[in-house]
Amino acid sequence: MRFGALNEICPYYTMYPLDFPLRVLKEHGKRGDWVIDPFCGRGTTNFAARLLGMPSMGMDSSPVAVALAKAKLANAEPGRVVAGAKAILDAEKEPTQVPSGEFWRLAYHERTFMQLCQLREALLGECSSPTHILLRAIILGALHGPRPKGTPSYFSNQSPRTFAPKPNYAVKFWTAHGMRPDNVDVLSIIKMRAERYLVEPLPDVEGEVRLGDSRVADTFSDMPKARFVVTSPPYFGMRTYLPDQWLRLWFLGGPDYVEYRQPEGQLKHSSAAHFAAEMGRVWKNVASHATAGVRLIIRYGGIHDRAAEPMDVLKKSLVDSSWRMVTVRAVPDSELGRRQVRQFQAEPKKAIAEHDVYCHRA
Repeated sequence: MRFGALNEICPYYTMYPLDFPLRVLKEHGKRGDWVIDPFCGRGTTNFAARLLGMPSMGMDSSPVAVALAKAKLANAEPGRVVAGAKAILDAEKEPTQVPSGEFWRLAYHERTFMQLCQLREALLGECSSPTHILLRAIILGALHGPRPKGTPSYFSNQSPRTFAPKPNYAVKFWTAHGMRPDNVDVLSIIKMRAERYLVEPLPDVEGEVRLGDSRVADTFSDMPKARFVVTSPPYFGMRTYLPDQWLRLWFLGGPDYVEYRQPEGQLKHSSAAHFAAEMGRVWKNVASHATAGVRLIIRYGGIHDRAAEPMDVLKKSLVDSSWRMVTVRAVPDSELGRRQVRQFQAEPKKAIAEHDVYCHRA
């Protein structure tokens, strides 16, 4: 059984390995223990908790992250997901919003793009069922990526799979290389991916993912008390989450252009001290929604364009936060995986060491 298959439904460049939350929760937890991730990203902690029979809550300020994390808690047979997509396309309902311009003309074949717009509008209208939640995540994962020599597995012209191509650069690249988008079979790609990621049914475990700002206490309202908080907050200086995911944001109802302004709900990166204080507000919130004996486990690191020492930033965030740092362990494989320390340069610099930090409530 490929119990990790669903976790791979869509790439997300700040993801950490499934092994991290699985190991932590296996070592210290038991079935039925509630788990919180206040920076849930694509829902890896929630997925690990589900595999272990542990209910979970996830929060994130990115609509892309929330859409993916919700899929990690959903159940539907591959055939039902494909049937849901087919029903939308067979309706042949003319989409009311179809972006235009050279980028869109070169990014997707005209027929492919029309079908994507049909799927987008239908899912924006109704996406509460497990079938539609999983369909949406499958489409987000296939929205852009490389063109293979064999059977197509992405809808777009040649693109990165993890972050969205910037329009001006992409148009220049495609034009210079004479690349035109293929007329791919949208339904076949959805079917192939549904059968890959939904290969085995997973246990039904209670859980919820919320779109919101974890610095705000109300984001945690009506939430069960948690026994574990397992998370990896943004690294100081990493503030391009939404611009780098602009195409997936568009599919979720966002603008059809790259928006670079810092949106509400994001941690402020104006200084290391301010960033630490903002993160500290989150630690206080999770402390107030935790059981006796709760454990907070944080994976943290840094990026090269910020001079601040990552562990200094994290330690400052824990001051007066109701948490006491107990153990710090260096992550031995910081160079591996597609985590926040990887900046997508042609020749990435050596990764800054990441650490797993274990805390108890003071």
